[in-house]
Amino acid sequence: MNKELKRVAMIAHDGKKAEMVGFFKDYMDLLSGVQIVATGTTGSHLVKAGLEVDCKLSGPKGGDAQIAAMVAEGDVDAVFFFRDPLGKHPHEPDVQMLMRVCDLYDIPLATNPASGKLVMSGLKQLVGHN
Repeated sequence: MNKELKRVAMIAHDGKKAEMVGFFKDYMDLLSGVQIVATGTTGSHLVKAGLEVDCKLSGPKGGDAQIAAMVAEGDVDAVFFFRDPLGKHPHEPDVQMLMRVCDLYDIPLATNPASGKLVMSGLKQLVGHN
């Protein structure tokens, strides 16, 4: 079944931002024509890499919550949140809420490059890219 892939969300903790940019450079073809939303700082890194991004607030200032609201409203098809499991994050409650909302609304959530590859593979099949 072909479906229009309308919007993906991209978020990365500070220690994972470069890894996320490198990861998404491999998927530029799939992402062409797809709206990308990201938290502020992550979005600025992705813009520098050549992606067009709708930047929300930075995560600690409410960006994770903004994206969670978009998920709840059905405005996001997949979330890529490359997390740093060893870092302390003052906005951890927002992170947990975003993950819970993805589970609640059955939205694919990739938290590292390995799961990201699997989600991208599924998105390619979903939209008919071979």
